[in-house]
This record gives sequence, C-alpha cells and structure tokens, in this order.
Amino acid sequence: MSTANRDLALKKIELVPGKRVRQKSKLLQYIWFNRYLYLMLAPAVIYYLIFHYAPMYGAVVAFKDFSITKGILGSDWAGFKHFEYLFSQDKFWQVIQNTIIISVYRLIFGFPAPIIVALLLNEVRARLFKRTVQTVIYLPHFISWVILGGILINLLSTDNGVINNIIKAFGGTPIGFMSDETYFRGTLVFSMIWKEFGWNTIIYMAALAGIPPQLYEAAVIDGASRWQRLLHVTIPLIRSTIILILILRLGGIMEAGFEQIFVLYHPGVYSVADIIDTYVYRIGLTEGRFSIAAAVGLFKSAINFALLVLANRLARLMGEQGVY
Repeated sequence: MSTANRDLALKKIELVPGKRVRQKSKLLQYIWFNRYLYLMLAPAVIYYLIFHYAPMYGAVVAFKDFSITKGILGSDWAGFKHFEYLFSQDKFWQVIQNTIIISVYRLIFGFPAPIIVALLLNEVRARLFKRTVQTVIYLPHFISWVILGGILINLLSTDNGVINNIIKAFGGTPIGFMSDETYFRGTLVFSMIWKEFGWNTIIYMAALAGIPPQLYEAAVIDGASRWQRLLHVTIPLIRSTIILILILRLGGIMEAGFEQIFVLYHPGVYSVADIIDTYVYRIGLTEGRFSIAAAVGLFKSAINFALLVLANRLARLMGEQGVY
C-alpha cells in the first residue's frame, strides 16, 4: 500500500468515531425535542413490556416437566415430549379445527360488515341521523360478554326466549340456538358481529374522512354516478386501510374469541365450540397440566406469527406497505 493510500485510510478511520459521536448527539437531540411524545408513548411501552414481553420467558415451560414446587428453572427438561403428546391426541386436532372454522366464519362474515356500514354512513347527509346510528351501533362494544351472554340467553332460550316465543306464536318449533350444535357456531358469529362491527367502523370512517373532497368534485364533473364514485374513488383510497386490518385479522386467525365462547359454551357443544384458548384454560388451570397448556399456547402463537408474516408478504406483493 502506498503512503498516500495509507494516510487516506487512517483519516477515514479517525473520522468514523467523530461521525458516530455526531450521530449519537443528533439522536439525543431528536429524542429531547420530541420528549413529550415519547412520554405519552411510555405507558403503552411499559404495558407491553410487562404483560406481553416479560411473560414470554414462561414459554420455556412447554419444554419442561413443570412443577410448582421446583419452579421454572428447577423443573426437569422434557424436550418435545409435550408436543408429541398433543399431536397424538384427537382432541387437540378437534380444537384446532374448531378454532380455524370459527375464525374463518368470523373473518368471512364479520370483516366486510364494518366496511359496508362505514360506506353507507359516509353517503348519509343528515348529520343527526348519522350520529344517532353511529351511537347505537357503537354501544354493544362497551358491554362485556358476561352481560351480553345473559342477554343472548334471554333472547334465544328454547324455554322462554323472546325469539323462540315469536317462532312458537307463528306455529313453529323452537330452535336451540344455544344448545344445538347445528346453530351454535352461527350464534357465535352473529353475536360477535353485533357486538363489534359498530366499533370497527370507526377505523374506516376515519379513513373515509381523509379522502380529499376535490376528488369527488372532479368525479362529479366527469359525470360519475354515486356507484362509480364509490368504486373508483372511495374504495381505492381506503384500500390500504382495508388490507392493513385484514393482515392483522389473518395474523390472529387462531384467536377465536375466548371470552365470548367461555361465557356462552357448555359441554353439550364442546364438539363444535371448544377452541384452543378454552382447551388451554381447562387443561392448564382446571387440571393443572401447565406444561401441556404452555405447549398448546406456544404452538398457537407460532401459527399466528407465520400467518402474519405470510399475509404481510402477500400485501407487499400487491403493492401495499404492510405492517412492517
């Protein structure tokens, strides 16, 4: 190496630490300038660290013969024994099947509902009527499933339920919405949509509010009808929001709604309503088989993660930004 090249290389090496110091200084200045924003973000970060990231250490229980007296560190390693046991059980595959079926039903029938309602409300010009409808459909979201479960039982009971009383008044036979395996999944999906679709419309209403009105004015000048404005202006401009929510929903496909099902189901409908979360609850807390429950939970989380990555990849192939 020549003397000139050596001197140039030494100068570059000397400049690197100084550059790093300047970059670090700029980063600290940026953080300090936005300190109030970071302060507002801190509670959410602390919440996720404590309740979502710290408990991840407990996943090691799935690979141990966990004993309460020995603790997580003191328990003996079991390797993949618990996973092999699960995969050999017909009950495990049944709860997997129930979880997927219920989640797919909720996705097919529940995902489009808030989009349709938001698009309809966006076309309403009477503000009082629009606000009244929004308030009415939002309300069920703030009611817990424990209360809604009691309401559904009073509405759908085969003995004195309001719906079945109407059916009997017209000479029909009472339908076991809550007790018949044929109708129970439909009852779950319908009640979920009833509770959550109004709240989910907030996201799409916010996206619709961000569409520049000049685009609609230009479409009207070009002679576009309402239906054409919907197809060529509204939907394309909220497409990214729809795909983002869809990715998140696909990433949670193994989450079929523990609280709802736990409140509404009973042993008579276990064959169609027992999902992964309720199965984990029974074998983990009721039977005390913590290692098996941890193995089920870890398997579910791995499937959700894989689906999230796949959905995000497909979104990027479609030209959308995705979630990362």
